[in-house]
Amino acid sequence: MDLQWQWRRWPEFDSLTLYHYLQLRQAVFVVEQACAYPDLDVLDLSADHLLGWDGEQLAACLRLVPPGEKFAEPSLGRVVVAPAWRGTGAGHALIAEGLRFAAQRYPEQGNRIGAQAHLQGFYGRHGYVTISAPYDEDGIEHVDMLREPVASKS
Repeated sequence: MDLQWQWRRWPEFDSLTLYHYLQLRQAVFVVEQACAYPDLDVLDLSADHLLGWDGEQLAACLRLVPPGEKFAEPSLGRVVVAPAWRGTGAGHALIAEGLRFAAQRYPEQGNRIGAQAHLQGFYGRHGYVTISAPYDEDGIEHVDMLREPVASKS
Protein backbone atom coordinates (compact mmCIF):
# COMPACT_ATOMS: atom_id res chain seq x y z
CA MET A 1 0.00 0.00 0.00
CA ASP A 2 1.52 3.28 -1.11
CA LEU A 3 -0.93 6.14 -0.89
CA GLN A 4 0.15 9.67 -1.72
CA TRP A 5 -0.91 12.03 1.07
CA GLN A 6 -2.07 15.56 0.41
CA TRP A 7 -3.19 18.16 2.96
CA ARG A 8 -5.50 20.98 1.88
CA ARG A 9 -7.35 23.86 3.43
CA TRP A 10 -10.87 24.53 2.13
CA PRO A 11 -9.89 27.47 -0.14
CA GLU A 12 -7.13 25.35 -1.73
CA PHE A 13 -9.48 22.76 -3.24
CA ASP A 14 -9.92 22.77 -6.99
CA SER A 15 -13.37 21.72 -8.16
CA LEU A 16 -12.45 18.19 -9.30
CA THR A 17 -10.57 17.34 -6.08
CA LEU A 18 -13.41 18.72 -3.98
CA TYR A 19 -15.88 16.64 -6.00
CA HIS A 20 -13.93 13.40 -5.35
CA TYR A 21 -13.57 14.26 -1.66
CA LEU A 22 -17.25 15.00 -1.07
CA GLN A 23 -18.34 12.09 -3.25
CA LEU A 24 -16.36 9.62 -1.10
CA ARG A 25 -17.73 11.06 2.13
CA GLN A 26 -21.29 10.93 0.78
CA ALA A 27 -20.91 7.38 -0.59
CA VAL A 28 -19.84 6.06 2.81
CA PHE A 29 -21.47 8.25 5.45
CA VAL A 30 -24.82 8.86 3.78
CA VAL A 31 -25.41 5.99 1.33
CA GLU A 32 -23.48 2.99 2.73
CA GLN A 33 -24.33 3.74 6.34
CA ALA A 34 -27.90 4.71 5.40
CA CYS A 35 -27.64 7.84 7.51
CA ALA A 36 -29.41 10.96 6.30
CA TYR A 37 -27.47 13.73 8.01
CA PRO A 38 -25.79 16.98 6.95
CA ASP A 39 -22.24 15.79 6.15
CA LEU A 40 -21.17 19.28 5.12
CA ASP A 41 -20.95 21.58 8.10
CA VAL A 42 -19.23 24.79 9.06
CA LEU A 43 -16.28 22.82 10.54
CA ASP A 44 -15.09 21.97 7.01
CA LEU A 45 -14.26 25.63 6.44
CA SER A 46 -11.65 25.85 9.22
CA ALA A 47 -10.34 22.28 9.07
CA ASP A 48 -7.26 20.85 7.41
CA HIS A 49 -8.27 18.03 5.05
CA LEU A 50 -6.15 14.94 4.38
CA LEU A 51 -6.56 13.09 1.10
CA GLY A 52 -4.92 9.73 0.37
CA TRP A 53 -4.57 9.05 -3.35
CA ASP A 54 -3.89 5.89 -5.31
CA GLY A 55 -3.04 7.49 -8.63
CA GLU A 56 -6.16 9.48 -9.53
CA GLN A 57 -8.45 7.52 -7.20
CA LEU A 58 -9.21 8.90 -3.75
CA ALA A 59 -8.74 5.97 -1.36
CA ALA A 60 -9.06 7.63 2.06
CA CYS A 61 -9.66 10.98 3.71
CA LEU A 62 -10.26 12.79 6.97
CA ARG A 63 -10.38 16.27 8.39
CA LEU A 64 -8.53 17.85 11.30
CA VAL A 65 -10.72 20.35 13.17
CA PRO A 66 -8.83 23.03 15.15
CA PRO A 67 -9.01 23.09 18.95
CA GLY A 68 -11.95 24.98 20.38
CA GLU A 69 -14.24 24.40 17.38
CA LYS A 70 -15.73 20.97 18.14
CA PHE A 71 -13.83 20.00 21.29
CA ALA A 72 -11.27 21.79 23.44
CA GLU A 73 -8.63 19.65 21.72
CA PRO A 74 -7.97 19.29 17.99
CA SER A 75 -10.12 16.54 16.50
CA LEU A 76 -9.78 14.09 13.63
CA GLY A 77 -13.13 13.46 11.98
CA ARG A 78 -14.97 12.40 8.86
CA VAL A 79 -12.50 9.49 8.70
CA VAL A 80 -13.30 7.35 5.67
CA VAL A 81 -11.62 4.63 3.63
CA ALA A 82 -13.06 3.68 0.24
CA PRO A 83 -14.46 0.12 0.20
CA ALA A 84 -11.78 -1.15 -2.20
CA TRP A 85 -9.07 -0.07 0.27
CA ARG A 86 -10.51 -1.56 3.45
CA GLY A 87 -8.41 -4.29 5.01
CA THR A 88 -5.20 -3.02 3.37
CA GLY A 89 -3.91 -0.97 6.28
CA ALA A 90 -5.02 2.28 4.60
CA GLY A 91 -7.15 3.24 7.61
CA HIS A 92 -4.24 2.90 10.03
CA ALA A 93 -1.96 4.82 7.66
CA LEU A 94 -4.63 7.53 7.38
CA ILE A 95 -4.89 7.94 11.15
CA ALA A 96 -1.11 7.87 11.57
CA GLU A 97 -0.67 10.66 9.01
CA GLY A 98 -3.52 12.63 10.59
CA LEU A 99 -1.96 12.37 14.04
CA ARG A 100 1.51 13.22 12.70
CA PHE A 101 0.19 16.43 11.14
CA ALA A 102 -1.96 17.25 14.19
CA ALA A 103 1.11 16.99 16.44
CA GLN A 104 2.98 19.32 14.09
CA ARG A 105 0.11 21.81 13.76
CA TYR A 106 -0.95 21.71 17.43
CA PRO A 107 2.12 20.64 19.43
CA GLU A 108 1.67 19.13 22.86
CA GLN A 109 -2.12 18.93 22.55
CA GLY A 110 -4.21 15.80 22.76
CA ASN A 111 -6.79 14.76 20.19
CA ARG A 112 -10.46 14.08 20.95
CA ILE A 113 -12.82 12.28 18.61
CA GLY A 114 -16.46 11.25 18.46
CA ALA A 115 -16.00 7.69 17.19
CA GLN A 116 -18.53 5.15 16.03
CA ALA A 117 -18.65 2.77 19.00
CA HIS A 118 -17.79 -0.34 16.97
CA LEU A 119 -14.44 1.28 16.01
CA GLN A 120 -13.11 1.70 19.56
CA GLY A 121 -10.56 -1.08 19.06
CA PHE A 122 -9.33 0.48 15.81
CA TYR A 123 -8.79 3.89 17.41
CA GLY A 124 -7.40 2.27 20.56
CA ARG A 125 -4.49 1.00 18.46
CA HIS A 126 -3.58 4.65 17.91
CA GLY A 127 -3.60 5.59 21.59
CA TYR A 128 -7.20 6.71 22.00
CA VAL A 129 -9.08 5.83 25.19
CA THR A 130 -12.88 5.87 25.53
CA ILE A 131 -13.99 8.66 27.87
CA SER A 132 -17.78 8.66 27.52
CA ALA A 133 -20.74 6.37 27.67
CA PRO A 134 -22.21 5.42 24.29
CA TYR A 135 -24.56 7.99 22.79
CA ASP A 136 -26.67 8.18 19.65
CA GLU A 137 -25.51 10.48 16.88
CA ASP A 138 -27.61 10.44 13.73
CA GLY A 139 -28.84 6.92 14.48
CA ILE A 140 -25.35 5.44 15.02
CA GLU A 141 -23.89 4.63 18.45
CA HIS A 142 -20.82 6.79 19.18
CA VAL A 143 -18.39 7.32 22.05
CA ASP A 144 -15.97 10.13 22.78
CA MET A 145 -12.33 9.07 22.79
CA LEU A 146 -9.24 10.99 23.84
CA ARG A 147 -5.62 10.59 22.85
CA GLU A 148 -3.38 12.27 25.38
CA PRO A 149 -0.67 14.64 24.13
CA VAL A 150 2.54 12.95 23.14
CA ALA A 151 5.47 14.36 25.08
CA SER A 152 7.85 16.28 22.86
CA LYS A 153 11.38 14.94 22.50
CA SER A 154 13.94 17.28 24.01
